[in-house]
Amino acid sequence: MAADASGKDKEKDKAELPDLGNEINFEHKFFTSFEDLYFRLTDSGEPVAVLKLATNEAVLSMEGIKREFNLKPDSNDFRMLDKVSEGLQFVRGLRPGDPLPKEVTTREASWEPQDRHRRIAYQRLTMQLVTWLTGNEHVISSVTELAQVADDPQVKKNVQLAFTEAAEELGLGRDNRDEVVRYIETLAKELAYIEALRDTFGEVQKIDEKLQGLRRIYGADRSMIETADQVARLSQRALKVLQDYFDQVDAQTGEILAMLKNIENQIGYIREVRDALHARLLPWEDFIQVWKSIFVVRSDENTNRIRDIYQFLAPRYMQVNDWVLMTRRGAQKAKPLGGQMRW
Repeated sequence: MAADASGKDKEKDKAELPDLGNEINFEHKFFTSFEDLYFRLTDSGEPVAVLKLATNEAVLSMEGIKREFNLKPDSNDFRMLDKVSEGLQFVRGLRPGDPLPKEVTTREASWEPQDRHRRIAYQRLTMQLVTWLTGNEHVISSVTELAQVADDPQVKKNVQLAFTEAAEELGLGRDNRDEVVRYIETLAKELAYIEALRDTFGEVQKIDEKLQGLRRIYGADRSMIETADQVARLSQRALKVLQDYFDQVDAQTGEILAMLKNIENQIGYIREVRDALHARLLPWEDFIQVWKSIFVVRSDENTNRIRDIYQFLAPRYMQVNDWVLMTRRGAQKAKPLGGQMRW
């Protein structure tokens, strides 16, 4: 009984903590002592605060700040640092005074898909409903095929019939087909983010194609074969992780009536996948732009690009044991870097 009471007290204390609000604000004067203080993630995904001290750049870990100023877990600043750390998964950087990303406040997205993504999501769901009506329910994965089928006059008639039959199946009554339309529109609004992320994933796949080509080109180069080979393997591992998310959400939408019967839970699930994908794809954006102009040839530029993307992929997708060995080896060889201090 004492343990239960203690647990209830903790929940009560947590519930009574003051709301942090939607804006990044701190109470300790440290956070207002530097005009250019900002927060970001390191290459290894660690949230840090960055500030300038004379000509030096200081990189301060969030946990180090908490320890240095003896911040208590229930204090505003401790909790705000945690919120900022969470928010950095969804944006490039944050500063005091910035709004927190919506992902950590309202569970909405801090970014918007394009109209074409909304259209694709709506078409996918309506076509899913039509295939349910015909007894051959399946997901149409090709955007080109989807657009062609959706524009077919007979399919458009079937869509209207599918709305009516779905209303009956959902217990709404055949006259309430507009309610089904609203359900589809609501789900399409959420799935549009997945379609936008699917486009970004397509750009990552193009990078991988070039990396696999460069792996073959550098196959006989003793100075580069190991790095090129590792980068190609890590890229494939990254694609597998990302593809699994899309496969999961596609499978979830594979039974349209089940989605419509449980729409609130489905929205929650879609948002979880959206945030996980967005957090994983956001760091790729700089590489996507750079690699658009890369040709699969042997060159000094490509040698540097391979090494750059290796530094990006290794801490994220290398097996844990291998990464620990690599970082230990790097720590032994590393020389102090001028102009940067780490706390």
